[in-house]
Amino acid sequence: MELTAVIEALRRLKRPCRITVVTDSNYVVKGMTEWLDGWIKKNWVNSKKKPVLNKDLWEQLMGLSRPHLIEWQWTRGHHGHSQNERCDALAKIAMSKCVVR
Repeated sequence: MELTAVIEALRRLKRPCRITVVTDSNYVVKGMTEWLDGWIKKNWVNSKKKPVLNKDLWEQLMGLSRPHLIEWQWTRGHHGHSQNERCDALAKIAMSKCVVR
């Protein structure tokens, strides 16, 4: 879900922008700032010699990121960051509307 959220946000940008993506997901931040180049060089194999999970989402995120200047910023979840708390609240509202069968 963390990858999908950033993908959907970037899809809405209509021109190249300078933005800061704030997330409580180390997976997203480290993926984009530390791991991605290595995965590509190793043909989408991770440090444990296994295929990178969510390759399709990483490729989408990489492509959508290209035209923008993005600062990737991690924040501790559930720790008072107002925008992060708002995202959590919105996610809970959306989940409450889902029907489980």
